[in-house]
Amino acid sequence: MSSIDQKSQYENIHDDYEAHYYDPTSMEYRERFIYDLMFEGLDLNGKRVAELASGSGHNSLALRKRYPQVQLTGFDISAKACASYRELLNTEAIEVDLTKPIKNMPTFDCILIFGGLHHCVSDLDTTFSNIADMLVPGGMLLFFEPNSEYILEGARKIWYKHDRYFEENSEAALNHSEMLALTNGCFKVCNITYMGGIAFYLIYNSLIFRIPVGMKKYMAPPLFALERLMSYLPGKFLYSSFVGQWIKS
Repeated sequence: MSSIDQKSQYENIHDDYEAHYYDPTSMEYRERFIYDLMFEGLDLNGKRVAELASGSGHNSLALRKRYPQVQLTGFDISAKACASYRELLNTEAIEVDLTKPIKNMPTFDCILIFGGLHHCVSDLDTTFSNIADMLVPGGMLLFFEPNSEYILEGARKIWYKHDRYFEENSEAALNHSEMLALTNGCFKVCNITYMGGIAFYLIYNSLIFRIPVGMKKYMAPPLFALERLMSYLPGKFLYSSFVGQWIKS
C-alpha cells in the first residue's frame, strides 16, 4: 500500500476512529493501563517532545495534563489530523511520512509514538533512522504497539484482512526484539511491558467490535478489574500489545 493510499485510509476512518478511541472510557483505559507504564519514572516538564503519528493530538493533550510545562510538536501523515492537532493543542503539527527519509527536522528530548510504528511496516528501517535523527543523545523513545508474539496473532491477521478499518498490506503487529535489531544499536531498552487483555478489545477497540460508545462506561468497571488481574500473569504470549521505553545511545 502506498503512502498516499495509507493517508487516504486514515482520513476515511478519521471520524469513526475519533469517536471510539478518544471517548472518556477509552481515555480512562489509556490512563490506567498504557500511560502509567509509558511515562513511569519520567518528568517531561520543560522537555521538547514530539508525538509521531499524532493524529488529532489526544495523547499529547493527556501528556500536557501530566506535565504542564512540556513543549509539544505533532507529526502525522494526514493534513486533516495535523489541522486538528493544531486546533486542540495550539501548537505546531507537521505533515510527514515517517517511511520516507526526513531531513532538516528539529531535535527533541523525547519522542512519543502511540500505535504508529505498526503502520510503518513498509519501511521500518527508514522509520527508525528518522526517529534516531530527531532525538538528542540520551533522548527517550516511548511507544505502544501490537505484539506479534501474541497467542491469538493468527486470528488477528484474519481480522486485519477482513475488517474495513484495517489495511493488511500497510499494518502488522510487531516483534519487540526484531524492532530493536532494526535500530542497529542506536537504542537501549529501559523498560518493556507486555499488556492488553479483554478490556483492550472491548473498551479500547470498541470500534472494531462495533460496541456502542454509550455502553462502554457500564462495561468498564468489571472489565478494568479483569484487566488489572491479568496484568500479573507472566510472559508475553498472553498479551496483545507492549509498551516500551528506549533511550538513544
